[in-house]
Amino acid sequence: MTKGRVEVITSVLRRRRFCSAEKQQLVSASLEPGASVSAVAREAGIHPGQLACIGHDLEQRSIERQSALELRKVGKACPAE
Repeated sequence: MTKGRVEVITSVLRRRRFCSAEKQQLVSASLEPGASVSAVAREAGIHPGQLACIGHDLEQRSIERQSALELRKVGKACPAE
C-alpha cells in the first residue's frame, strides 16, 4: 500500500512547479543524515534524478551569487583611476 497523499494534476500542462523555498527544502531533506534521495523524491512525487538536478541548479546559483559578491567587494576595495 502507498502512504501519504495523492496529488491529482488537473492543469493542461500537467507539470508540477516548485518554488525556490520548496526546492531548497527538498534538497535539505535529502542531505539529512540517513535520508534516502529516492524516499525524499518519492514523497515529493518526482524522480530521484529530478531531485539531483534541483540540487545541482541550487549549487550553481549559490556559486554564481558568491562570485558576484566577491566581484562587488573587489570593486569597492580598488580605487577608481
